[in-house]
Amino acid sequence: MSDIIKNRSELLFLYDIENANPNGDPLNENRPRFDAESSTVLVTDVRLKRTIRDYWYEYKGYNGNDGKDVFVRETTYQEGDKEYIKDGKRRAKDFDEQVDKILDTCIDIRVFGGVIPLSNASITKIGPVQFQMGRSLNKTEIIEEQGTGAFASGDKKTQATFRTEFKVPYAIIGFNGIINEKSAQYSKMTEEDKKLLLEGIWEGTKNLISRSKFGQTPLFLLTIDYTEPTYIGSLRQRVKLDTGDKNELQIRSVDDYKLDVTELIDELRKHKDKIENINLKKDTRLKMIYNGEPIEKIDKDEL
Repeated sequence: MSDIIKNRSELLFLYDIENANPNGDPLNENRPRFDAESSTVLVTDVRLKRTIRDYWYEYKGYNGNDGKDVFVRETTYQEGDKEYIKDGKRRAKDFDEQVDKILDTCIDIRVFGGVIPLSNASITKIGPVQFQMGRSLNKTEIIEEQGTGAFASGDKKTQATFRTEFKVPYAIIGFNGIINEKSAQYSKMTEEDKKLLLEGIWEGTKNLISRSKFGQTPLFLLTIDYTEPTYIGSLRQRVKLDTGDKNELQIRSVDDYKLDVTELIDELRKHKDKIENINLKKDTRLKMIYNGEPIEKIDKDEL
């Protein structure tokens, strides 16, 4: 097993979405979560964590076999001739209510933490990895699309059902994240888990292929590893979109803007002595600028 995380890391993840719903609100007709004051779309950290969990489960074999699992996923049990979805207590019993067994087996608890409900009490593990609410860098709007279903609205009806979908035409969404080395000591998050986390963020977003989520693409994943406990914070707020002559509401693709990383790089320079490593994964279509000039990478040696 790889080593437990020892150093703190900070993350900035950007992805775009075209003509789709990034995170519907079930209490508001499943409309995209939206901040009307700033005309920006919002995405919960829960949505991003689900994306990562689904990737681990579907593509990396964390499905309960070979001693690897995802704790927070839908599992069922049989009672008579009926099948029911397990609650948290029944899920904990899959591991004999042994917390150490859950930590050793379930990558999502090691990484994100969670409440483990036991028969007589609940144990809360604070996850080393935390994300702030995601928000679009650009102003956008919610559009409605009407359509018809394939089936009639009822028996002996002559008209098919109607449906309404709510989408955003285009948004580039940013998430701030942190990996806390102190919490990792208690949750047993390893360097291998960190590798799978970063893979899950990028590849999991690429594999969001449901009808409402299709059209999302990872663009930018910055990982800053520190030599000592350090937290710059607000990385998303330190990047801007340069849309040229276009209004933000008019942009429809990554070709319509450049990512201005001037403030971000200037802030990184202030903390250069505390930074061990910077790693950037970027879509080749995304153009970056620093003080108005194009740049290709963000590198510690060039700060």
